[in-house]
Amino acid sequence: MKILVAFTILSLISLLCCGQNSSDKKYAYDEALAKHLGGNKYGMKKYVMAFLKAGPTKLSDSIARVRLQEAHMSNISRMAEEGTLIIAGPFLDNQPIRGIYIFNLESLEEAKKLTETDPAIKAGTLEMELHPWYGSAALQETFRIHKSIVKP
Repeated sequence: MKILVAFTILSLISLLCCGQNSSDKKYAYDEALAKHLGGNKYGMKKYVMAFLKAGPTKLSDSIARVRLQEAHMSNISRMAEEGTLIIAGPFLDNQPIRGIYIFNLESLEEAKKLTETDPAIKAGTLEMELHPWYGSAALQETFRIHKSIVKP
C-alpha cells in the first residue's frame, strides 16, 4: 500500500512539475534547489527506470513467499533510505511486468548492481529490465514527502 501511495505521488509530482508553464507566476525559480537536486534548466535529470518482471522461479510454499516479499520490501526501504531508489511500486493488473523502480542513478551498470541486491531477483521470482530515463529532478523529494504522510 505504501508503494502504491508513493507511485501516486510520483504521478502527481510529474504532472505538477512538468506541466508547469514557464510564465506561471505561482512558482519562483529556486536556483539553489535546482542545483542541489541536479536539475538542468528544465528542472529535469537522468535516472534509470527498472521494470520488475515475473521471473522463472515460482514459490509454492506460502511461508517462503511471505518471507521473500518481506525481504524484498526491506531491500526497497534500504535503497530508499540511501537515496538510490526514488520510486518503487507494483502494477495492479497481474501482468508479467509486476512493478517499477526509478533509481537516482545515471548508469545502467550501477542500477544493475543494485537490482542484484534484491532477494526476489536472487531467488529468481523477479527479473529486472533497465532503461535510462529522463524526468523531473523533483522526484528525489518523493521519499521525504512520503515519510511525512505515512501513519505510524
